[in-house]
Amino acid sequence: MLLSISVYGIRLQWSEDFEAFLRERKKRRKVSTDEMVRKYRNYFNRFLEGRELTEDLVFEVANHPIGWVRNIFKHYVQYLFYKRLIPPEVFGWIMEVVPSRSYRLDVRPYQISLEDVAKTLRYLQQRHELYYLLYRLMLEGGLRLSHAIQVVKEFRPSEAVEIPATGLVTKRLVCFEDKGFCRYYVGVKGSQKPCEWAYLSTETLQLLQRYAGRSINRSVVARYAKRHGLLAPKYMRKVSWRILVQVMPREVARFIQSRFGELRVSEARYEDLLSEADSYYPKYLEKLRELVYSSHMQGNESRYTSSQ
Repeated sequence: MLLSISVYGIRLQWSEDFEAFLRERKKRRKVSTDEMVRKYRNYFNRFLEGRELTEDLVFEVANHPIGWVRNIFKHYVQYLFYKRLIPPEVFGWIMEVVPSRSYRLDVRPYQISLEDVAKTLRYLQQRHELYYLLYRLMLEGGLRLSHAIQVVKEFRPSEAVEIPATGLVTKRLVCFEDKGFCRYYVGVKGSQKPCEWAYLSTETLQLLQRYAGRSINRSVVARYAKRHGLLAPKYMRKVSWRILVQVMPREVARFIQSRFGELRVSEARYEDLLSEADSYYPKYLEKLRELVYSSHMQGNESRYTSSQ
């Protein structure tokens, strides 16, 4: 058999060199977080470590019920090809036979009740102020939970930074006290999901200053929300988007949420979008207070339909 002859004797072994390949040299999206590397290593050790690369193994992995196993196997095959340990015809055949981890592309609607958002915030405000801060950061800035956690842990408001590709030098924290909001430069780029600016109200800034430097486990936050019947953290970004597009152009809303895959930001356009975001953001805070923060929220039956 072609594969057995071509790659005879190759055994799969996790190594520092393979881990460096995942982080630095893999094509397309690199594996950049320690959490993801640990997940891949766990699956590799359970199902692939020490196994010989044979046709039987290829077909076994191709039919494996756990998509992560197929993914890490294909990454390892890419690594072998990069190291010139397997020929192109073997590489091409394996990549064709083994499917990637599949994603459902059907649209599944779900309802996000603004009343539930308000109840979740009230519960956290009364019982867990640190998580309340995270939810406010996600809602006000359209942040992902991981980015909200990073803002809290690495908050350095007086640090001066230069925004890449623009030449713009600014302090990380820029406040507009007369308009009731600030923006904080996060600057997450590269292979990670981006987060340029975190927009937030001055009230939320006071909470942030109180808890700055605290380390938070993302999984623990999600489990806390589930245990107490609260809305999951991921819904805050979705709710934020639905309200943002009510009060500003979509391209400005995309800029605020760092949806740069949907928005081409040239050097000349960056400062325009930044100033437009600064101009529209107070309208968003006003709408957010009306729909969510206000004590008159009770009884509001407004619902926003989103999709996963």
